[in-house]
Amino acid sequence: METLKSHAVHGGTLRYLKHDSAVTGAPMTLSVFVPPGEGPFPVLIWLSGLTCTEDNFTTKAGAYASAAGHGVIVVAPDTSPRGEGVADDPAWDLGQGASFYVDATEAPWTPHFRMESYVVEELIGLIDAEFPTTKARSISGHSMGGHGALTLALRHPHLFRSVSAFAPIASPTRCPWGERAFTAYLGDDRAAWDAHDAARLIEEGVGGGCYDDILIDQGDADPFLAEQLKPGLLVAAGQAAGQTITLRMQPGYDHSYFFMASFIADHLAFHAKRLKA
Repeated sequence: METLKSHAVHGGTLRYLKHDSAVTGAPMTLSVFVPPGEGPFPVLIWLSGLTCTEDNFTTKAGAYASAAGHGVIVVAPDTSPRGEGVADDPAWDLGQGASFYVDATEAPWTPHFRMESYVVEELIGLIDAEFPTTKARSISGHSMGGHGALTLALRHPHLFRSVSAFAPIASPTRCPWGERAFTAYLGDDRAAWDAHDAARLIEEGVGGGCYDDILIDQGDADPFLAEQLKPGLLVAAGQAAGQTITLRMQPGYDHSYFFMASFIADHLAFHAKRLKA
């Protein structure tokens, strides 16, 4: 991986990186924070939301003081492949910056939009090869990235010790953002959509019992809460399937990174406890 720039922060090192992905067939960018010390360290993978790059979380979430204190590497990849020859759409909620962390099965998205395989196959291997990791890892994310964190953790429970999310798209098969994206990337067969819907997966017992708790923070002043996010569907699914889900409704908080910056330390502590158990 090529280092684009590097910064000292909270005693550790933050690097912006770029590599040619064999999975997406396009250059991919990411940031990696390594805490002070020689390691090895466990890893938290962060997945960002619609329109974001690897830079949004890196510069706005304020995660690195907690990550340094807990001794956790934090990896934040871009939200999709980009560049010339990569399919896109004029709308902000589809195409580049809006991968929904699935492997597309429909044209013109199929050649490059393989973000599930990128994260669980290529990215994890690269991080373990390039950095001093313990090979223990957790996953978290926001909005579309919260959906990605939940579904990847449920579909690949052997890879992750814990999962959390901020304002996740809890059931993309039942909201406009998800319906639009899944139609484009996965086709019209709604049965195929269910395999990438966290609430549906929990209802079906996929990944059930692998996580002692799933931490969700949601602002009650989030403008997308009722129509797009629907965290109550996650809670109901968890109650039906016996999966503990801690949903914290935070009064007055919206969908922005001010919300995440306010509670990211809680999520680092949640994951660090399980990563080091």
